[in-house]
Amino acid sequence: MAKKLNMLIFSGEYDKALAALILANTARQMDVDVTMFFAFWGLCLLKNDEKINLEGKSFYEKLFSIMTPKGPEELPLSKMNFSGIGKTMMLEMMEDGEAPKLIDFVNGALNKGVKFYSCKLSMEIMGIDKAELIPEVEVMDAQQYLEDALEADMQLFI
Repeated sequence: MAKKLNMLIFSGEYDKALAALILANTARQMDVDVTMFFAFWGLCLLKNDEKINLEGKSFYEKLFSIMTPKGPEELPLSKMNFSGIGKTMMLEMMEDGEAPKLIDFVNGALNKGVKFYSCKLSMEIMGIDKAELIPEVEVMDAQQYLEDALEADMQLFI
């Protein structure tokens, strides 16, 4: 029977998303089934910047769309962001070390079969339509997430 890892991604910060995706990719290399459930700020990681749509949104939903990151590479750092200077430094250090960018880890996880789910209620509250997310994402409610998590050998909250 295959091992299973379930991750709840609540953070919308670059370094935390990077850590989660490194673990997801590594688990898949170990033949572990991986599901990632993205809620609230974690949804920013799944946004497709070419598909952001303001039509039909309330005033607050439009503000959220404009003010929040529009994809993985726009996420700030959790510490030492300094209006983006810290992130620029980190990205340069990653480049010097020949480390992949966050988007590369997203694509790697998808190519390896990591399942990406978005929280239905979080999407409704934040005014995010499924069409604004990367196409591989499926929408799931809290009960479906918990059913999936209960089947996992390990759960992580990031």
